[in-house]
Amino acid sequence: MNLKLEKILENVKYEVLSGSLDEEITDLVYDSRKAVEGTAFICITGAVTDGHQYIESAVKKGTKVIIVEREVEKIEGVTYIRVEDSRLALAFMSQAIFDYPAKKLVVIGLTGTKGKTTTTFMIKSILERSGKKVGVIGTIGVFMEDTHIQTHNTTPESYDIQYYFNEMVNRGCEIVVMEVSSQALKLNRTAGIEFDYAIYTNLSPDHIGENEHKDMEEYCYCKSLLFKQCKHGIFNIDDEHADYMMKNAVCDKITYGFDKNADLSAKNVKYLTQPGFIGIEFDANGMINGNVRVNTPGKFSAYNAMAAMCVTHLNGCSFENIKDGLNEAAVRGRVEPVNISDRFSLLIDYAHNAMSLESLLTTIKDYDPGRIVCLFGCGGNRSKYRRYEMGEISGKYADLSVITADNSRFENVLDIIEDIKTGIHKTDGKYVVIPDRKEAIRYCIENAQDGDIILLCGKGHEDYQEINGERRPFDERVIIKEILDEIGIV
Repeated sequence: MNLKLEKILENVKYEVLSGSLDEEITDLVYDSRKAVEGTAFICITGAVTDGHQYIESAVKKGTKVIIVEREVEKIEGVTYIRVEDSRLALAFMSQAIFDYPAKKLVVIGLTGTKGKTTTTFMIKSILERSGKKVGVIGTIGVFMEDTHIQTHNTTPESYDIQYYFNEMVNRGCEIVVMEVSSQALKLNRTAGIEFDYAIYTNLSPDHIGENEHKDMEEYCYCKSLLFKQCKHGIFNIDDEHADYMMKNAVCDKITYGFDKNADLSAKNVKYLTQPGFIGIEFDANGMINGNVRVNTPGKFSAYNAMAAMCVTHLNGCSFENIKDGLNEAAVRGRVEPVNISDRFSLLIDYAHNAMSLESLLTTIKDYDPGRIVCLFGCGGNRSKYRRYEMGEISGKYADLSVITADNSRFENVLDIIEDIKTGIHKTDGKYVVIPDRKEAIRYCIENAQDGDIILLCGKGHEDYQEINGERRPFDERVIIKEILDEIGIV
């Protein structure tokens, strides 16, 4: 990558404060620690740090081009470009330096509060069943071919998105499916990308608070921005915010849901459970007709499946490939079954707040289990209200709560557990406290009763525990195998 600065800025409104647009740029950085000779440093003003404070550091490392939002003290021999919004500039400059890789892919984006990750992998499964090479960007990382890269945000920074797009193009991917968070839309991480298809799943109160969204109105507005930069929008017509999303959309509109007026609707939902499997089947009607089976539980799985069916049908996938892809789709850490016994079911799920825990527990109740055993903890250095709420939800819906550790971070796990107990004491729910998470899982397995559904909540796809600033290996699949070996069950 060697481009003139003027070329990289071709879609950006800017002012040259000093220096030359003829500077050769090899790469862009927004972290001064990564600056080297030939890079341009974009000063991002964040919630915690301000990149303008690190200009001198970047210049000392060899940077000769600085992108700023305001007047700064200039260093001789350095080109300074002022833009109105450095995040927006980074998004457009990143596309230019990688030669607009999104234009070489079919780009599918999903936004909503729940269901994005599961739907993403349903889409991936169907497309791959149809012979397509697919890349994924989302909550549990970046996937392309056999490569998995862990990421910190559901939707990475704009530069990283373009980097991954470019890698996918180089590896022969035809389609990318990505989760688009409200924060990403708010902070212009996806600015300038023309999505071929965009999916709206649902919206419920979440991510409201300091450093996120000030209120539900802003949250809803930010979600709606995706449908102003896509060609085809696919909407859950049953959701209460669907009308708002569609009213503000500038794309073609396709709908799905249980509403008979939807372009794709579902009826005759049946709940299925057997060793190593818990899911649903339903009849699809409208733009696709036929019976499908999905290996994740609950009515919301029908919504996820319908969204996946719509977008893959529009991409030319046959009904047989759609049906097989849905039946085979698996998402790590999302009601993921671990088949260790025919007497009871064991599921791993990422439910880590009151809303997701309540959704999971009420869904599992529909399967009429002998007991619901809910193992969970709460993260340290986070709101205590989450702990009260999760304790109360588990006490209300689970037959037995097993309170244990999650990512305690810099807090004492026993203090976190006391907060959880405050919530559970608002109910008459039975509970046990086992602070060591491995021992808590062992307890659940050794004391399982016929017909139980055991839920290991909070870790999901994570393969670590964060304790005192250190990430220690903790993959629940590995832990379960260790326990089975130790108690003599293979």
